[in-house]
Amino acid sequence: MLRAKERYLTQVVPQLKARLGYDNPMQLPKLEKIMLSIGLGEAIQNPKALEAAERDLTAISGQHPVITRAKKSVASFKLRAGMPIGMVVTLRGKRMYDFFDKLVNVVLPRLHDFRGVSSDSFDGRGNYSLGIREQIVFPEIEYDKVDKIRGLQITIVTTANDDDAARSLLELMGMPFGRT
Repeated sequence: MLRAKERYLTQVVPQLKARLGYDNPMQLPKLEKIMLSIGLGEAIQNPKALEAAERDLTAISGQHPVITRAKKSVASFKLRAGMPIGMVVTLRGKRMYDFFDKLVNVVLPRLHDFRGVSSDSFDGRGNYSLGIREQIVFPEIEYDKVDKIRGLQITIVTTANDDDAARSLLELMGMPFGRT
């Protein structure tokens, strides 16, 4: 079984029951999906940027990304509706737990001057967002083959109804929140 999922079932569920006061295990919050996205404003001038970002996102997630397109035209950015401006991958199930385990135990500790992630990045509905400035902190990315340093946005969607329950879930699963 997966490390992160096994940890959730054996260690996190009993602690969450005690901390949140739920009797029914179906009420407990759990991870629903993890979304990785890269915004590529540079793709307007450089279409090759899409290929490089797609290669990086595929290596990081183990899944093929979907291209996101502009909804509206913006003349000042030379952007027309329908032009590709980013990529997104949605991870669920086994890949989601594998990615979460890798994020917490490998990627975050490799960040420069890392003192924990912000506990203020919850959206009010139990979802957590995190930005990473460099894709090269992921072990799958080969530094020599990177054409440009790009950041990516990671959104962890939980079944929690509020931020406190989601924070408890992520803390117990190993997310290193900084002390504020």
